[in-house]
Amino acid sequence: MRVLSFVISALLTVMLGATAEAHAFLDHAVPRVGSTVPTAPRQLSLSFTQNLEPAFSSVEVSDAKGARVDLGKPSISASVMRIGLKQLSPGTYRVRWHVLSVDTHTTEGSFIFNVGQ
Repeated sequence: MRVLSFVISALLTVMLGATAEAHAFLDHAVPRVGSTVPTAPRQLSLSFTQNLEPAFSSVEVSDAKGARVDLGKPSISASVMRIGLKQLSPGTYRVRWHVLSVDTHTTEGSFIFNVGQ
């Protein structure tokens, strides 16, 4: 009985561990999620836990009124997505991202950062 219990426990651990790595999740961003930066950044950088499919991954940055402040199409290299930003005024900015990882799973999310507040 103990052996069966151990085998089941080991299988569940392996299965749950594999599931956690099955999608590209946001690992970190610059500027950081929820942070306040003293000066406006010239670009946004998002690092994910898996490599991305560039043709099916996107990011948008908007100001408090909903106007886009990014410079269009992001550049993607492996697991890092970067996008240039217009000259930002002090305020709150929302980042919305949608990515397709090389394992064909999609994830999306959003966060804010502040400039000079």
